[in-house]
Amino acid sequence: MSLLPETIDSEEMLDDVISEPSEELTGLCAGWKGMTAILGIGGKMGLHMGMMLAKAGERSGSSSDITGISRFSDPAAREKIETRGVRTISADLMDPDAVAGLPDADRIVYMVGRKFGTDGSEWLTWAVNTLIPEAVCRRYAGTPIVAYSTGAVYDRVPVNSGGAKESSPLTPLGEYANSAVGRERIFDYMSEKTGTPVCLVRLFYSIDLRYGVLRDIGDKVAADEPIDLNMGYVNVIWQGDAINQSLLAFPHCSVPPRPLNITGPEIVSIQYVAEKFGEMLGRKPRFTGEPANDALLGDSGAAVELFGPPEVSLDRMIIWIAEWIRAGGRSLNKPAHYEVRNGKY
Repeated sequence: MSLLPETIDSEEMLDDVISEPSEELTGLCAGWKGMTAILGIGGKMGLHMGMMLAKAGERSGSSSDITGISRFSDPAAREKIETRGVRTISADLMDPDAVAGLPDADRIVYMVGRKFGTDGSEWLTWAVNTLIPEAVCRRYAGTPIVAYSTGAVYDRVPVNSGGAKESSPLTPLGEYANSAVGRERIFDYMSEKTGTPVCLVRLFYSIDLRYGVLRDIGDKVAADEPIDLNMGYVNVIWQGDAINQSLLAFPHCSVPPRPLNITGPEIVSIQYVAEKFGEMLGRKPRFTGEPANDALLGDSGAAVELFGPPEVSLDRMIIWIAEWIRAGGRSLNKPAHYEVRNGKY
């Protein structure tokens, strides 16, 4: 990536920083031909995924086209994606006929999923998270798929364990997390049935200045609101690093699917983060509860071995977010709910 800025002063600059591809990704894209399809591009990470692919393709001279597919309930979001060099198709991926009618592709980024709002609508979360993968694997049989999953497929582990490894049992708490396990199992089944190589990206807490665990904590410090320490530790990763590593995972797609934890290498103390924000924002954080001896944590050692450590450090993210909050930078008002311990979202 290019030299990191001291501060990020606008949303346009933020989008550009997040979507900056590494030299390794640009080199990988140089050999790509045909079409890369991003399913579910309308989500929080989709714009930056499309932008990063477009930049890497342009710089590498790749002939690969990029197509983003979503319902696009927000026409402005679709227009913004298209202005960044991504062709778009509007489709309801819950409709098997719509999936069957999608154009051919040479590689797929699967970003479809439902989490928030699960409590009370469990049936819908299960449907979105388990029915669509079957239709997609049937339509794109044999095509490499990097599929976003979540670290929530694991149960909580002791803080001193270093985090769950990819080989750890998938025995989580709550309907959403279990539906995410169901999504992975459908990919497992369809990969074997159709010969489709898949990499399952188990993502732990992607960070943008407008949302994410760090923004949630910074906002509470700024507003003098108490911070719950019961879930006292998390993993976080800069959204640009998460996207870059996810795309670098294409050569590691396999039958059966390869799971891969993508997150920061540190086990991050919520109290430490709050105190750092307090120093920068001139506030003394207030806390409630005590950190439990377990948390939802992942060991990213396999990803670090493959791709190296993330480019953006924890302290750099805190500095950027503190300055963003101090300047009145926009929030998406979508809390990460990292403190949830009962599995209800």
